[in-house]
Amino acid sequence: MNIAIRKAKVADCPQIMELVKELAIYERAPNEVTVSMAEFVEAGFGPFPVWEAFVAEVDNLVVGISLFYIRYSTWKGRRLYLEDIIVTERMRGKGIGKALFDETLKLCKNRGYSGVVWQVLEWNEPAINFYRKYGAAFDKEWINVSLDF
Repeated sequence: MNIAIRKAKVADCPQIMELVKELAIYERAPNEVTVSMAEFVEAGFGPFPVWEAFVAEVDNLVVGISLFYIRYSTWKGRRLYLEDIIVTERMRGKGIGKALFDETLKLCKNRGYSGVVWQVLEWNEPAINFYRKYGAAFDKEWINVSLDF
């Protein structure tokens, strides 16, 4: 199997959104994906893009993504925020997630960012074990807070 990792293109957006919806089902929140395709495309490829992504392709099909953006920490400086790393269920366990994560870490280091931050659901043991292999620190002190408009 030949896995190709590359930067996402606007033409990938429909396949990326299918993976996002698949993740929402896995995370037991299938109705939480409310972003429109127009908003998604504009946010990634419009005049002021706010996200970037790598895609993993196998046989010209997008089977995984790493979607991220830059955040700023007043303590640490520029850091990459990994919003989602997704591999379609039938392709898990084949090294695709590792290839996406490694490419994302490489980009972060090449740009001189101070680190990567992300969230993982406390019950998602496969993901937690994956991140532990990288020596990731798990913070139990902070509470997620949000406002929806």
